Amino acid sequence: MFLMKRKKVDCHTTKPKESPVLREPEAAYMVGKVRDGLPMEEFHAMCGMLDLTEERMAGLLGMSRATLHRRKKDGHLDRSESDRLVRYARLVSRAVAALGGVDNARSWLAAPAVAFHGESPLDFADTEIGAREVEALLGRLEHGVFS
Repeated sequence: MFLMKRKKVDCHTTKPKESPVLREPEAAYMVGKVRDGLPMEEFHAMCGMLDLTEERMAGLLGMSRATLHRRKKDGHLDRSESDRLVRYARLVSRAVAALGGVDNARSWLAAPAVAFHGESPLDFADTEIGAREVEALLGRLEHGVFS
């Protein structure tokens, strides 16, 4: 996961830098951060990583436009939004490893997939069980299993 350099940015205009929050390996640390609500910089970093608009990313996290506006004003996500953001960060990381880079991962995650009844992996992963199915498919791809 990456952070944007400025707090209020368009997701497409700022180059990301490394994030200490979503790279931290200790589960207890991450649980605390998610419970407290991740900073909006993490949201913007994921927008940049996936090349998505704020509105599209908000939709993936189950946020309305009004909620997005409130979160931007408050500067942090709530617990459930943070948990969903970490879910997407995990999928992106797995896709980058399985598919050989950010560009390949971004394209694959956004493209409709027969395995998900025509939905993109990003859309299919809007629930935990859907995210697990996306991870399982990535695992099969990593091991050369026809899917």
